[in-house]
Amino acid sequence: MKNIFEKLYSNESLNYEEARTALLEISSGDQNEIIISSFLTSFILRPPTVIEIEGFRDALLELCLEINLDFNETIDLCGTGGDGKNTFNISTVSSFVVAGAGYKVTKHGNYGVSSGCGSSNVLEHLGINFTNNSDYLNKSLDKSNICFLHAPLFHPAMKHVANTRKNLGVKTFFNILGPLVNPTKPKNQICGVYNLETLRLYSDVFRNTDKNFTIIYSLDGYDEISLTNKHKIIDNKSEQIIDSNYFGFKNLNPKEIEGGSSIDESAKIFVNILENKSSEAHKNIVLANSALAIKTITGKKIEECIEIANDSLINKRAFNSFKNLLKI
Repeated sequence: MKNIFEKLYSNESLNYEEARTALLEISSGDQNEIIISSFLTSFILRPPTVIEIEGFRDALLELCLEINLDFNETIDLCGTGGDGKNTFNISTVSSFVVAGAGYKVTKHGNYGVSSGCGSSNVLEHLGINFTNNSDYLNKSLDKSNICFLHAPLFHPAMKHVANTRKNLGVKTFFNILGPLVNPTKPKNQICGVYNLETLRLYSDVFRNTDKNFTIIYSLDGYDEISLTNKHKIIDNKSEQIIDSNYFGFKNLNPKEIEGGSSIDESAKIFVNILENKSSEAHKNIVLANSALAIKTITGKKIEECIEIANDSLINKRAFNSFKNLLKI
């Protein structure tokens, strides 16, 4: 690591192989907390470059548990988190709407840090089993069109940096790596980010892959389509600013999309949406995010994607996908 630190302390960027090797080193369990902390702090003082992020990403994918799926054309709906907006589990509910519409979803998630109501918190509370067994995950995709990958079960090396990250108490580059290291390596991805800097970084990273992708940033700080303001979206072909009218909806008040104050409340919101018993605001925001995911996969016009997502909800296909996953 000495040569790595010499470059970093000289304010030089790492090349791809240096970034990859450094991440493998600090995740090996062979480095002490001072080394790990110094490395992470270097990228708090300056943001990582695209090449560095690509090296870090590939190192984590190299270290993660290998999964053999029978399905190639899958999508992950996720966000970086960290927007501090306390919304309900929008991307998780939307994942089931997309699955109910007939598309295969490999949802990568974890426990919430600030809210305590991340995707893993809610799904675990509702009875979803967490496993890294490939047969189980394939069966989940076959029977319900969705499988859930609880991140700690697939990234055991992360335990070697967990304590240092906790002690630092600030965001590090690991906070933006999560959406990039789904072990199933989905061909399609829709991802929300919490600031414009990360939006630009992600767009450069994703454009260097063969994925179909859409990256979202709400101009009022949400890391998903919030319908509360205009949104900047970037995909394989274009970048544009859209508003709620793009989806055929009216603007929402931020209060209308707040999450529950407990896991019980968050779970109730989750189930109410899937049962098509939610408020119009909750339904519309889920339809917007689901439709954009379907557009990412298919390239269909957004109006048609809204119809597909709505059909999944009102005909209980999304809820049936959830119930089928519970049975496995």
